[in-house]
Amino acid sequence: QVQLVESGGGLVQPGGSLRLSCAASGSIFRINTMAWYRQAPGKQRDLVATITNGGSTNYADSVKGRFTISRDNAKNTMTLQMNSLKPEDTAVYYCYYSSQRTYWGQGTQVTVSS
Repeated sequence: QVQLVESGGGLVQPGGSLRLSCAASGSIFRINTMAWYRQAPGKQRDLVATITNGGSTNYADSVKGRFTISRDNAKNTMTLQMNSLKPEDTAVYYCYYSSQRTYWGQGTQVTVSS
C-alpha cells in the first residue's frame, strides 16, 4: 500500500507561481513512475507531467515551458513548480504513483484568478 499526500495548492493571480508537493509513504518500489494530473470542473482528468525514478520527464503541451516536475527519491517526494499560471490552469491537481499498482492522492485545489 502507498499513501500520497499533496500540498501547496491555493489561489494565485494570473502570471503568478505555485509549487505543489507530493509525499509518498508505505511500500515504495525503487522502480516507479510518478505524475501530476489535473481535473477541472466538468472535465476529464488530464495528465500534466510525469517523471520516472530515473528522472525522465514528460509534459503536456499546455504546460511545457511553464511547469517543472522534479522528485527526490531519497525522500519519496515529488514537486511541481508552476510558473506563468493562467486561468485555464485552474483545477484540482492529483499526485499519481505507479509501480506494481497505481495510487492517487486526494488532490489539491489550484485556482488562478484575478
